[in-house]
Amino acid sequence: MAKINSTELKEQENNHNLGQNFSYEKEIVKQDFPGVLGQEDVKHQLKSAILVRRHVLIVGPPGIGKTTLVKSLANILPKRLVVDKKTGKEVLVDSVFVRVQGSPDLTAEDLIGDIDPIKAIKFGPLSMEAFTPGKIFKADGGILFFDEVNRCSEKLQNALLQALEERKVTIGSYDVDLAADFIFVGTMNPEESSTEPLSDVFLDRFDVIFMEPPNKQSVEEQIVLLKGKKLVEFSSELLSAMILFVRNLRANDDLEKKPSVRASLGIYERAQSNAYLAGRTSVDMLDVQDALISVLSHRIRLKPSLKYLKSATDYLREQFSEFCEQNNLAKGGSP
Repeated sequence: MAKINSTELKEQENNHNLGQNFSYEKEIVKQDFPGVLGQEDVKHQLKSAILVRRHVLIVGPPGIGKTTLVKSLANILPKRLVVDKKTGKEVLVDSVFVRVQGSPDLTAEDLIGDIDPIKAIKFGPLSMEAFTPGKIFKADGGILFFDEVNRCSEKLQNALLQALEERKVTIGSYDVDLAADFIFVGTMNPEESSTEPLSDVFLDRFDVIFMEPPNKQSVEEQIVLLKGKKLVEFSSELLSAMILFVRNLRANDDLEKKPSVRASLGIYERAQSNAYLAGRTSVDMLDVQDALISVLSHRIRLKPSLKYLKSATDYLREQFSEFCEQNNLAKGGSP
């Protein structure tokens, strides 16, 4: 009979433990992301990272569904098996999903927690009386979703480093390590100039997934129809033309900042409002045109070579007029 040496036994034991330790994550990746159309590669990358409990940073411009994608993750989290501290028995509980909104005002205490030094002397630093846990500990055993992580301060980034690397934190002057086991899923907009730059040391804790607007117009049309409010009739031909105009702007080399899917959604809804206020039951091109400036002018930014020659509103009027002529579309009055 063949003999198995200690190294092989250890390897078999590790493989067995691996299958057990990741059973929860395997249940997650069996599911699809509800309400998220397209973005198949991004969804695959996110599942791949979650399966092996990797921290993830989803990077992309605003309005493309980063937050929607992560929020849909909360809807597919399975119940997890934990040991009840009172009875000592295993019970099924809801998964933990904690959201943190990035902000310059967010402090390390908000995220990690705080220890009252006076009460710590009397009751102990980890007592219920002295220790106020932050959101990291509320996310223990689950998902910590940090939206717009690059809006938080460098000090807060540093406070997260130990938790991300060692899955433990040290609180204040107390040399106390507390378990904080979670998967960190963050989002950031690389085009936002008013945010705090993320250090290389901080970024090194993540796998980065890049997210772009839908590469197919048909997918963008489905998103608009699924997410948009329905007030009056909006013909499929006019919808296709409207979204094509937005996608042409997105591909235009004259722009530094480009309109997102949220812009398509905004025009879709505002054009319907315009038609309704005019007493009509369906949208025409004039309704779309009348919504353009309000919805698009702040969502685009001209390159320096152009922005000193014309305003964003003038640029949109010109582009829309050319678009209508090229596509033989009836154009109404001035937007």
